[in-house]
Amino acid sequence: MRRYHDHLMEVLKDPEEAAAYLNAVLEDGHPKMFLIALRDVAEAQGGLLRLSKKTKMSRANLYKMLCKSGHPEVQSLYKVLLAFGLSLSVSVKSDKKQLRKAA
Repeated sequence: MRRYHDHLMEVLKDPEEAAAYLNAVLEDGHPKMFLIALRDVAEAQGGLLRLSKKTKMSRANLYKMLCKSGHPEVQSLYKVLLAFGLSLSVSVKSDKKQLRKAA
């Protein structure tokens, strides 16, 4: 398990890999896991202290935001993604049945 974690941390240092990882988690349809994935990216890219400095958000707020029970505001999420060199976007979901279920 440790080897996987070490490998994941190395891979997530690359912003393109981090974006792919976050998108894969989002596609799985588990929003709470997205926050855990963001925390993985934060760890890989220098930890929450570094992220705190880049976003000008407190570490305590980041820990609270990036846990399974976190409820980040869009503005906070935007700041975190920006600190990773990533952006937030919206795309059309090709499965119309999925859209009806969400509504």
